[in-house]
This record gives sequence, structure tokens and C-alpha cells, in this order.
Amino acid sequence: MAPLAPQSAHPSRMHSRSWARLPDEQLLRLRLSDLGLSLRNPRLQRGIARLNEELATAGIAFRPHCWLADEWFSPDGVPGIAIPFYLAHPRLRALEWRMMREVEGGNANWLMRILRHEAGHAIDSAFRLRRRRRWREVFGPASLPYPDSYRPRPGSRRFVQHLGAWYAQSHPTEDFAETFAVWLKGPQWRHDYREWPALSKLEYVDRLMRELRGKRAPVRTRAHIEPVGADRRTLGQYYAGRMMRQSRGRARLLDEALRRAFTATRRTARSVRAATFMRRFKAPMRRALALRLDVSEYMVHQVMRIVVQRTAELDLFLRGPQRTGRRDVERLMLRVARLHLGGGGGRHLL
Repeated sequence: MAPLAPQSAHPSRMHSRSWARLPDEQLLRLRLSDLGLSLRNPRLQRGIARLNEELATAGIAFRPHCWLADEWFSPDGVPGIAIPFYLAHPRLRALEWRMMREVEGGNANWLMRILRHEAGHAIDSAFRLRRRRRWREVFGPASLPYPDSYRPRPGSRRFVQHLGAWYAQSHPTEDFAETFAVWLKGPQWRHDYREWPALSKLEYVDRLMRELRGKRAPVRTRAHIEPVGADRRTLGQYYAGRMMRQSRGRARLLDEALRRAFTATRRTARSVRAATFMRRFKAPMRRALALRLDVSEYMVHQVMRIVVQRTAELDLFLRGPQRTGRRDVERLMLRVARLHLGGGGGRHLL
């Protein structure tokens, strides 16, 4: 499958009626900037309105501004919330599901959990909270390097549990954002965490927010960082990039799987390179895997491209005869595709 070339769009951007019914392969050719997206989606409007109501109920005058970008984030120094573009339209939510097998923030409960978390980052920026000595004593220095990965302690009660995966343990700023989110949801935290050491963090946030009641934030920029309206990538390029980042995070697991399936030893002069062998069957395997996993052929193509490239880099050969090699390759590709596209945990690759 050749790389998807961008599909031309009207200079003033397309209306959703012109692309919402396109099949995936055509939709993936469109640039994000040409989709004409906005926050007018009813689901997003309800979520943002509810967040503002919760802030008002808590006596907080600050309101984070929101915009559409390529993922969830709240930039350091900008008191706002970037919301993933795919939440702005049901067709894009469907595409996100087919591509990634989950839609982060795709239902009302999940949306509110993330909004509360990102509001914690935004209020941190708005009031420069991380500069406070007591904030650093409670959560740790925000200047700590942000880890590429972290090893949580599931049994620890020093951290609240809000978004899952013990995310509060990943960094002091995430610890604060998670603690703020639990606090903002309502006073139930006093009961839920009454025997946890994390209760002291919640009580600190409670005192801090009481101090900020009615106060105007010193940082009031309304900047939109990396807005989707300026993103010239096609949807295909966007998802290919996410797939590549995902594969780097699972590189060790992929290498282990490849070394089990193939061998680095060229046993005879007629031994076949595994990458060369896989390229022969890419088209039929791509179609079969896409049907079996109910995902886009484009994303299966990206997975297969990563696997073939890594197999060539490791200089691997078939272990057995070619007559059984295709069966072994199909099994390997199914495992790897499930890892990347089926939402499975990395430990289940082999």
C-alpha cells in the first residue's frame, strides 16, 4: 500500500457533510486543518459547561479556556485545556476507535475525569502554584524530569486514584492534577480516602482552593498551543505517527517476539531473510488481518511496515522451510497487530 497522498480541500476548509460519509481510506487522506472542526459538538459543550459549574460550586472564579488539538494536554504556563480533535465529531470518534481501539474521553464519565485532571494543570499554571514552597513539600518539585515511563506501586495509598494506571505516581505535576480532580468532584473524597496518607494531599488542596476563592488568576493568556486548525498533517500521517510512537514504547517486546519467531543465524547458503519473505505476502496478510481484527487496512499496513523494517534491522532469517514459514509469519503478525491495534497489554504479546 503506497503512502496516502493528501486529498485537496476547499481553501476555506471542508464542512463535515462533505467528509463524514467517506470510507476510512479516503478520510485518512484529508488534512486535520481542512476538517473545519470546532468545539460546538454538544458532548463537548456539555462537558465544558459541567466543568465550569463544578468550578463555580467550589468558589473558583478561574475558568480554563479550551481548544482542539491532536491530543489531551494543558501546556505549562498556559491555563487552558487542549481537547483531542476526534471528540468533535462522531465520524472521527468512530475512526479513532477503528485505529486505536479506544477513544480517550469518549463517554461522559471519562470525558469529565479527564477535564477535571487537565483543569488541575490549568489552575496550576493560572496561579503559578508549583512555585509555592508548601506545594513542593506536598507533591515534590515540578522541575523533575518527566519520565518516558514509570513503574507504579499499585499498593501505595500515598496517591489518589483517578484516571487509572496509578497516574498520580508518574510526576509531581500529575500527582497534583489527579489530587485536584478528586477534590473537584465533590466532598466524597473525605470518606473515600479517610484512611489513606493521600488524604493529607487532598486536605492541602482543599485549603489551597479556599485561599484562591474569588481571586483573579495572574496568568490569563488565552493562547491555543498546536491547534488542530493549523495542523497540516493528514489523518493518515497523524495515525502513522501515533503507531510509530507506540511501537517505540514496545520495542523490547517486539524484538523478543521477532527473535523467537526467527533466527539471527544463517544456517545454509539458501536461508531466506525473514524481511524479504514477509514482503512477499504483505498484501494478502494485510487484508486478512484487517478483516480478522476489524480495523483499517491502513493501520495494519503501518504495523507490518514497522515489523518488516525491524526484522531487516535485526538481520533475521527463517528458522524452518519456506513451506511452513508463511504460517509462522501470519501468527506473528496477528500477535503484533493485536498488541498495537487490539488494545492488549504488552505482556500478552507472546
